[in-house]
Amino acid sequence: MNICVYGASSNSIDKSYTDANFKLGELIADRGHTVVYGGGAGGMMGAVAKGARSKNGAVIGISPSFFKVDGTLYDNCTEFIYTETMRQRKQLLEEKSDGFIISPGGIGTMDEFFEIFTLRQLAKHTKPIVIFNVNNYYENLLKFLDVCIRQNFMSEINRELFYVTDNPESAIDYIANFVPREAKLTDYKDIT
Repeated sequence: MNICVYGASSNSIDKSYTDANFKLGELIADRGHTVVYGGGAGGMMGAVAKGARSKNGAVIGISPSFFKVDGTLYDNCTEFIYTETMRQRKQLLEEKSDGFIISPGGIGTMDEFFEIFTLRQLAKHTKPIVIFNVNNYYENLLKFLDVCIRQNFMSEINRELFYVTDNPESAIDYIANFVPREAKLTDYKDIT
């Protein structure tokens, strides 16, 4: 199974975050799965790839070629795919993955999460989505989504489209045991 992991590329974040993603990468590899990710060498991205490679796991990096500058991309991926644009990168990350884990990250990670979440809502895929809530990083985002629901900007059923955990084993278990429910666009009639 190919598991896409989104996350920050920053090397300035607290080590507890990167340690959690390194462990996530180790567990993905230990269970015989492949990491699919944005190809970065630093931050959460680099940590998950290095964790998987430390266990001889397969890692597919996908990145626009303009990121190919000293030290930005991880050079120990088992496969690396270069794209021309960020949009192409996101499309390949989606196409090559059987499930998605959203690790802590900045605006790029938020963009990736909301796109994959929206596509699930629109019934364009039925793949599992996990928010890896290390150190309660996503608590304010989850509260915001609850506000969207309370004020009728989003249907409550949308909260069923992703799973939240701070435990890497639980994140992988959710994806590995996920049984997709055939979604129809009419299930999300209050899309705005």
